[in-house]
Amino acid sequence: MENKPEKPDHILIVEDEKRIADILTAYLKQSGFETSYRETGAGVVDMVKNNPPDLMILDLMLPVMGGLDICREVRKFSPLPIIMVTAASEEIDRLLGLEMGADDYICKPFSPREVVARVKAVLRRAQLNLAGEKEPRIFDVDEEKLRISIKGQRLDLTPTEFRILSLLLKSPGRVYSRSQLLELCYAQEQNVFDRTIDSHVKNLRKKIARHLPEKDLIQSVYGVGYRLET
Repeated sequence: MENKPEKPDHILIVEDEKRIADILTAYLKQSGFETSYRETGAGVVDMVKNNPPDLMILDLMLPVMGGLDICREVRKFSPLPIIMVTAASEEIDRLLGLEMGADDYICKPFSPREVVARVKAVLRRAQLNLAGEKEPRIFDVDEEKLRISIKGQRLDLTPTEFRILSLLLKSPGRVYSRSQLLELCYAQEQNVFDRTIDSHVKNLRKKIARHLPEKDLIQSVYGVGYRLET
């Protein structure tokens, strides 16, 4: 008896610019994905609830219901992988999107090939996270109190260290460049340099090592930045 071919991953594109949606659809289908498309935020939450896709590409600025609101509502009931699409000038909204549970973001204008690569990477991370759900949790993050604990032991973190570590913990395996970490973890008005991140990461490694001396969780990616591997 022949094995049935695996069903392709279904990508939901929520984008109010039809030209962009058409380009993404063409590239994703060429890469073997199944796609569907919504032009506004209306009904997207119900659609995800009743017929969940494998991943959602979600524009930030949408008619009827915005991307941040959709992300917030979806996170109340689903770990669905979400890639947020933003304009280059919307740094604060990208940070909010990640804090509300988006798995990644990409800025307009973008390369469709980059979006396909991001989709594949986020889906891989989601599968790895699902496979590791039975593993005991190492970190506990309290966003309200700006606290992170390792196996019940609280880390003594500065506000910037908290933001960096909590961001890395949201997407294990994802590589963040120094410029991305600066953009997402510092206020816009602050004038800081890329290498400032290296100092914060060095301090984080020392603090984590006090509780987990056998593990090197924050890994350097040569010429790019850092990722966290749990």
